[in-house]
Amino acid sequence: MTVPSYEDMMLPMLRMISTGHETIGSCIPGLVEEFQISQEDQEIMLPSGKQTRLNNRAHWSRQYLFQAGLVEAIKRGHYKATSRGLETLAANPARIDNAFLGRFPEFRDFKSRSSKADPSDRGATQIATNGETPEDAVQAAMAQINDALAVEVLTAVQGVSPSRFEQLIVDLLIAMGYGGGDQSMGTRIGRSGDGGIDGVINEDALGLDAVYVQAKRYGAENKVGRPALQAFVGSLTGEGATKGVFVTTSGFSKEATEYVDRVQQRIILINGERLARLMIAYEVGVRARQTFVLKSVDEDYFSDV
Repeated sequence: MTVPSYEDMMLPMLRMISTGHETIGSCIPGLVEEFQISQEDQEIMLPSGKQTRLNNRAHWSRQYLFQAGLVEAIKRGHYKATSRGLETLAANPARIDNAFLGRFPEFRDFKSRSSKADPSDRGATQIATNGETPEDAVQAAMAQINDALAVEVLTAVQGVSPSRFEQLIVDLLIAMGYGGGDQSMGTRIGRSGDGGIDGVINEDALGLDAVYVQAKRYGAENKVGRPALQAFVGSLTGEGATKGVFVTTSGFSKEATEYVDRVQQRIILINGERLARLMIAYEVGVRARQTFVLKSVDEDYFSDV
């Protein structure tokens, strides 16, 4: 099973805390067993790369139980069930979620305080009550924004001149770390004719190891076929090259991708969607418009010295 929502975790979390599992870490094995969460899903990280989705949702589940007065802190990072929490479990509820917690005045006050905060906090709270944690909401919002941005980026790329497009691909590969990230190690060549080399990235100062680039700016309906890849391989062979990157704003035919899998040279194919995503990831042709910082408690600051 995939990682359950933080609301789904509330009842089993309260049960575990009531039986002496004081920390999130001690509750995780029980949650894994309760929901049969696979090892792969247990290891899924948040976009920040600093916390697993499982731990994050468990944290928010515990936090909401705390806001409702069902659990209380006994020391930093350790909790126990309150008398209200034990009474709630004794009533044998089928489920505990935000709607259930709404019967407690402390939780209603918590929601009221959140709704009076700045608009970004209010949005996060409203989304959280729909079954997502604030981090889930941020991740979903960023994915939606990047989906729209990718379309805009690809449209912009379609509008540049052929020579500018070739230089763009060289700039992207340098930004990705090829040539040590040194702009001087990349050169746009732009030879005419099918199969011509449009750019080269020297991986070392003497040019003994190089990546050759072919860039084709096609309409979305015009896929790159096998003949274009064969011409590119011929050019690589003529250069004595072993590595190439073929980039297009459209896509590749099945025959083209199958052909590349069989050739001796190592060739990477990048279609229009992947091109746009790489440009966003490595900030080529895009720039940050607004930055949000997610903060958490500094555990070291509050630790006993």
